[in-house]
Amino acid sequence: MPPESFAALTLARILRPWGRRGEVAAEILTDFPERLAALREVWLADGRGVPRTASVVACRLHCGQAVFQFAGVASIDEAEKLRGLEIQVPLSERVSLPAGRYYISDLVGCAVWEEGAAAALGTVRAVQPLAEAGEIAQAWVLAVETAEGELLIPLAAEICTRVDIVARRIDVRLPEGLRDINK
Repeated sequence: MPPESFAALTLARILRPWGRRGEVAAEILTDFPERLAALREVWLADGRGVPRTASVVACRLHCGQAVFQFAGVASIDEAEKLRGLEIQVPLSERVSLPAGRYYISDLVGCAVWEEGAAAALGTVRAVQPLAEAGEIAQAWVLAVETAEGELLIPLAAEICTRVDIVARRIDVRLPEGLRDINK
């Protein structure tokens, strides 16, 4: 059983029973779906109380979804009771990213400092993709809350010159005219 206060990472959300033997189909919510097949123990969370531990008997990917079999769930009726639950693991088990790549949750809340400034420019409120609906984002922008309102800053190495997740700080070199574009 997870502790009362814990940090969890949601990997999937159970959609419905799958087949007649207690399996469930789940929406994949991770960028690393290949890791789902290796899971042996997860937390099932409803968002209201403390998640419960569940043993994963098997997991396979099928048509863009994950199909899970949990220990002790052997019928459609038992599987139906899992509908809507989130499949979680401790945040400490998330995949390590290569240098220069960041989790959105790590960027949100970081102070943004412009080169040479005596005070922070603002705080990252969100990280947004630059893509049309249905496309995979190739570029991202930081939505920074400043004293003058929201400022959108491209998340690019030429602009975000230093990202320090531990210090919760992002140093930026803003291109000339960027502030005017955002008004």
